[in-house]
Amino acid sequence: GTFAARHLPDNVSEEVKVERLNKIIALQNSLSLQSNLDDIGKTFEVLVEGYSKRSRDDFYGRTSQNKVVIFPKSGTKIGDFVDVKITRATGASLIGEITR
Repeated sequence: GTFAARHLPDNVSEEVKVERLNKIIALQNSLSLQSNLDDIGKTFEVLVEGYSKRSRDDFYGRTSQNKVVIFPKSGTKIGDFVDVKITRATGASLIGEITR
């Protein structure tokens, strides 16, 4: 650990720690959503990794930037690389359609 963790007293209350953590999480969620919204209309090469958590009709994969993309199976299989055009976004994932 750090010098501070080893030698200085922990003088920050749990309430303040939780408040600070919640602010950081809210900021990160906002930044993630904006980054994903900026990807709408773009096409990414995606490695098909598996079935979507919500539907066996959809696959999920990741872009080269490690962003999660959800898209219809459309005759592809796990392990394929596909081009996916992003049509919608959430803070956690991109949603799109296969273009090839």
